[in-house]
Amino acid sequence: MQENDRKLQQAEGGTEETTENKKANLEETTKAEPKVAEETVSETDGSKEPEEETVSETKSEQKTAEKDDSNEHLDEIDESNAEDAEDSENEKRHTIPMLDYHSMSMENLVGELQRLVKNEKVQAINKHVSAIKHEFDQKFQEFLDEKKEEFVSKGGNEIDFRYNSVAKRQFNEVYSDFREKRDQYYKQLDQSLKTNLQKRLDIIEELKGLIDIEEDINTTYNNFKDLQSRWKNAGPIPRASYNDVWRTYHHHMEIFYDFLHLNRELRDLDFKHNLEEKQKLVERAEALVDEPDLNKAFRELQTLHKIWKEDIGPVAKEHREEIWEKFSNATKAMHQRRQEHFQELEKSYEKNLEKKQEIIGNIGKIAENVADNHRGIQQQIKEVEALREAFFKAGRVPQKVNEETWSHFKETVRKFNRTKNAFYKNQKKEQQQNLEKKKELLELAVSLKDSDDWSEVTPQMKRIQSDWKKIGHVPRKYSDKIWKEFKDACNHYFDRLHAEKNEAHKEEFENFKKKSECLDRLKEFQLSGDKKKDIEDIKAFLAEWKKYGRIPYNKKHINSKFNKIVDALFKKLGVGKQQSELLKYGNKVQELAKTEDNYAIGNERVFVKRKIDDVKSEIRQLENNLQFFSDDSEDNPLVKEVINKLDKQKEALQTWKEKMKKLNILEHKLNKETEDDEENGNEEE
Repeated sequence: MQENDRKLQQAEGGTEETTENKKANLEETTKAEPKVAEETVSETDGSKEPEEETVSETKSEQKTAEKDDSNEHLDEIDESNAEDAEDSENEKRHTIPMLDYHSMSMENLVGELQRLVKNEKVQAINKHVSAIKHEFDQKFQEFLDEKKEEFVSKGGNEIDFRYNSVAKRQFNEVYSDFREKRDQYYKQLDQSLKTNLQKRLDIIEELKGLIDIEEDINTTYNNFKDLQSRWKNAGPIPRASYNDVWRTYHHHMEIFYDFLHLNRELRDLDFKHNLEEKQKLVERAEALVDEPDLNKAFRELQTLHKIWKEDIGPVAKEHREEIWEKFSNATKAMHQRRQEHFQELEKSYEKNLEKKQEIIGNIGKIAENVADNHRGIQQQIKEVEALREAFFKAGRVPQKVNEETWSHFKETVRKFNRTKNAFYKNQKKEQQQNLEKKKELLELAVSLKDSDDWSEVTPQMKRIQSDWKKIGHVPRKYSDKIWKEFKDACNHYFDRLHAEKNEAHKEEFENFKKKSECLDRLKEFQLSGDKKKDIEDIKAFLAEWKKYGRIPYNKKHINSKFNKIVDALFKKLGVGKQQSELLKYGNKVQELAKTEDNYAIGNERVFVKRKIDDVKSEIRQLENNLQFFSDDSEDNPLVKEVINKLDKQKEALQTWKEKMKKLNILEHKLNKETEDDEENGNEEE
């Protein structure tokens, strides 16, 4: 039961890791055979000597081991085989990969635990479950700390903090299922192990009694062989008793073989057979040095030791030291390979430590310079999350600094979260104030939405909308609702305003419709090749376009489309830009002539005169600018730019002068017609 308690503690992460345990974790990571250091059995006779073949040799070997720790390679094998001795199914743990649980999320850890408990033998996943639980507990605690800080930052009392996690609930359910299966398994196993132990102890007692029975030596030998067969089939026993029981068994086997000196032929035949079998094991052990798969080689070596101890009896005294030395040396060579492998792993862990320290440093820089606005903090949250992911994926670090590194990481992330939460706590107060301001604007908008005083209320509604935009965010739970109410009030007012305007501007919309139809026909127009006729046709389009008059302000983009097509057609006809402009203007003059509206003609003269003055002023300014470049070449880019502008302005001036000339001609013509009408009236009188 003590063994079961130990397993329970180990699975729940309740035992303190020793140096050997740490090495076991390291080995599990690379799928190597783990050590069970805490299962070291007190050995009075030693288990590191030539397979306990004599008591005296055993004690001698133990004394040597106490003086020199060179037999560590044998301890490792013995401890692992003792663990496997409890249950052959336990060996399956070697084939179950120990994943990088540190880099997994809580959800993935739950999923992996579910898979193991469902598909694997419960006794084979103790270390896996323990590692998963350790990582899950750390991650959940970090997650819980963040949620608690967030709760407190929003004004909550730490005592009142509660958090229900789906992942935690699922983990507890699966882990509880694992513990139930494990407890049931060990309960059944415990009784079985005790029964098997008693069987083996009874066999040892029978073995002791063989030398006291007065019977034919052949009959005694056959009884001895029967005991050996029963021993092999006696089943697993508690690992704590494993080495002691095997030592005792072999001790009495040797005594029996000494007893067989009465029949040397039988004894020597067994010694010879056992020597041949052990030589084969030595050869196989020596060959493992060249096995590229280190984990596979170590598991094979464990099996060889198990066969050496459990299946093969002693050899003649003169060969015992030599054959064991060879087997031990082959084991030592394999142990050396593993130690070198672990040293390489330690180097990689040191590199991982450097990566993680760099990541922690980067998080620390962000924590020291947290942004003072929502957008900036959201960007930093993404950066911290990316760094956290990189931290978990960076791999293992040396065990001695694992807790320290993890604590430093958590504290650095927590520092960022505290500052971030403090910002949002203050922002929450501001958002509450913003909510009150927006409520006031909403009330005002609702009170004005049905007003018919367009000239007075329209500027006020626009000001309300402008003020609304200047107010910052409000609490999210109110944001959509208050915005919808405000938008509905504003839309209600402006929809009524637009309906009123639409009614007043039906004629403008009708003009827009006619211009749209004219534009569509212009798009379909094709030049005939007769330049004079084509120009007249284009002028007809211009006249029609002018005839339709004003259109809604927000539809004036159609004029630009019309002019672009007209300019393109004139260009195809070889009509220059200035001539094109004058042709279009000539059409406008004709429209003015038809109306005979002196007021409109006067306004057009004032407009053209102002344009002429503006262009002249621009020309003078450009000519003055050129004086600053009097000594520079005309290849100078600045000079070229000024000259180009000057040429364009001169061309524009000529165009406006031509327009003024057409207006003068129109005005003169209208004045002449008026004079003629007056003279005709006088003659009639």
